Amino acid sequence: MEELAVKCTNLTKSYHVDGSDTPALRGVTLAVKRGELMMLVGPSGCGKTTLLSVIAGILDHDSGECIVEGNNLAAMKEPARSRLRGRMLGFVFQAYNLIPTLTAAENVAVPLLIAKTPWDEAIERAEIVLGSVGLKEKVRALPRNLSGGQQQRVAIARALVHEPSLIVCDEPTSALDQDTGHRVMELFREVALSHNRTLLIVTHDSRIFSFADRLAHMNDGQIIDVVDARSAT
Repeated sequence: MEELAVKCTNLTKSYHVDGSDTPALRGVTLAVKRGELMMLVGPSGCGKTTLLSVIAGILDHDSGECIVEGNNLAAMKEPARSRLRGRMLGFVFQAYNLIPTLTAAENVAVPLLIAKTPWDEAIERAEIVLGSVGLKEKVRALPRNLSGGQQQRVAIARALVHEPSLIVCDEPTSALDQDTGHRVMELFREVALSHNRTLLIVTHDSRIFSFADRLAHMNDGQIIDVVDARSAT
């Protein structure tokens, strides 16, 4: 039996807006295999980012079960979920979320510093990971002096630096041109998947679908289909 990094069963989630409940997830069931790159795809507002946030332990779900790296999120209080995120999860965001006053190496070191790794050790590890994503010469550069693609590679290095087993990404290539987006996805496959990490990516960007192992199609808060990306592109 294949090991699962994520197993969601009948997940529901609603938002309370203007006195009424708006369903975002309507009984989502999804299994993500360890070591694969799965993309969540579908129209805006279909629940992709909500599902990603539940899996990352950022949002509580209303009912159902979400098991992440063997941990039942509903059974964990926030301090324990925070420790889980710090230990096992890496995050890559569309807007990069780099701190403008910190160098590339200092931005990458942030997860290590939060985990109380000594400064010199954290910076050394950050510089090594930046080198692995092709930014060895940019370790002391500020974000404003980096291109969009370089900033995204810094964000990827930050997601990798603490060696997480699961990396979650929200629209990591939508702000990039096609060539840069493809280079970023090649980095994901080379640097992350080569270490048997699992990637779960929310995207509208059909240009990168071919980099996935499987595509999970969402609509109206439900998973409607999961297909092999090679047969779908």
